[in-house]
Amino acid sequence: MPDDSSPRAPAATGSLGLDFGTTNSVAALLQPDGSIQTARFTHGGETETVCRSAISFFNQRGATLAEVGPWAVDRYLADPMDCRFLQSFKTFAASPSFQSTAIHGRAWRYEDLMAAFVGKMLSQSEPPLEATRRLVIGRPVAYAGHAPDPALAQTRYLSALAKCGIEEVHFVYEPVAAAYYFAQRLKKDATVLVADFGGGTSDFSIVRFRLGKQELQAVPMARTGVGLAGDRFDFRIIDHVVSPRLGKGSRYKSFDKMLDFPAHYFANFAAWHQLAIMKSGSTLRELRQLARASDQPDELEMLITIIEEDLGYPLYRAVSETKLALSHDEEARLSFDSMGVTIEAQVTRADFERWIEPDLQRIDRAVEAALAEAGLAAQDIDKVFLTGGTSFVPALRARFAARFGAERLETGDQLLSIAYGLALIGADDDISRWTVREA
Repeated sequence: MPDDSSPRAPAATGSLGLDFGTTNSVAALLQPDGSIQTARFTHGGETETVCRSAISFFNQRGATLAEVGPWAVDRYLADPMDCRFLQSFKTFAASPSFQSTAIHGRAWRYEDLMAAFVGKMLSQSEPPLEATRRLVIGRPVAYAGHAPDPALAQTRYLSALAKCGIEEVHFVYEPVAAAYYFAQRLKKDATVLVADFGGGTSDFSIVRFRLGKQELQAVPMARTGVGLAGDRFDFRIIDHVVSPRLGKGSRYKSFDKMLDFPAHYFANFAAWHQLAIMKSGSTLRELRQLARASDQPDELEMLITIIEEDLGYPLYRAVSETKLALSHDEEARLSFDSMGVTIEAQVTRADFERWIEPDLQRIDRAVEAALAEAGLAAQDIDKVFLTGGTSFVPALRARFAARFGAERLETGDQLLSIAYGLALIGADDDISRWTVREA
């Protein structure tokens, strides 16, 4: 069993909502006066209310230590070969095929990884948010991955949180938490569709809210989800703009025959840190041999430089900035220039929307399934609450406007709404009304 130095829980103070996300995580503590205190993280002189869901493991004086969030990225970039970096590991929560991973000679199970991340995140926040009477944690409607097992994910979550000293744990669907938060602003009864777009999953929930004299009443009507969201959109830019400029689609000569360059070398571009896997002598030797025989040697040399010089992180930042710019501009410049690697490309919103069209269609089908489960038509929905970072993508919003009418769409606190809703639900005397009843 790894020594993950999980923190002991101090005296209880209130209800803690934890939005443990694929890309980012948020924690919010409900205070006795009804206000919400959000965990804050100061790094590089800037304070954020979200913590990147990333963790780095490193050796120090014979012990395995961990950093999370932006500090994990710093640690990895400073010494990638002596550091084990993991991000988006939530995607393995419900995977039966994931048993453990070796880190510095020890086997770490999923619950060990999650405990190390959550414990460090809560203790490193400003102020520390370890103290809690009860913890309410969000879970997706549909976990990412092939043949996910929700019961396994719940068991792993409980084990991880117990390692952090947290014993009273309640599970709430993430879009239900966002719906509860949104319902606080309602002035009359309403049927609400919440669409939560994260990094790895897109989840939908339909809830009928009634404003009772004493309490908010709710009737859950449907929930659906699909295992794709913002990370997939980033990869579409990588696949169509970046990879072709690094040799994807090129050919090489072998025994007087021209062969297609092996596509598997670009599979690791699905996540920037996976490029470190390619930084081995054998892989680099193979790439250099292919580059010498290639009809695009310069492009492949840039790919080799990105791997050798650990340029994956700044490259992905450039891609994310381009995607963000396309949220408010019709076209954006993807510009990357480092260590002799130069990638300059003009990306139009029209092209981007064409690339993500298959993903948008899968999202459409999930929304249709939610309406069918609730037995409702689009006109029966009074309000649509769009939350999560990917909800800024114009093509996504346009789909909902076309289906439900732009006047019914509402947004706000896209990155915080789930954590806020979870914390508020934790104060409900009958919390079972909101919790997941089956794994």
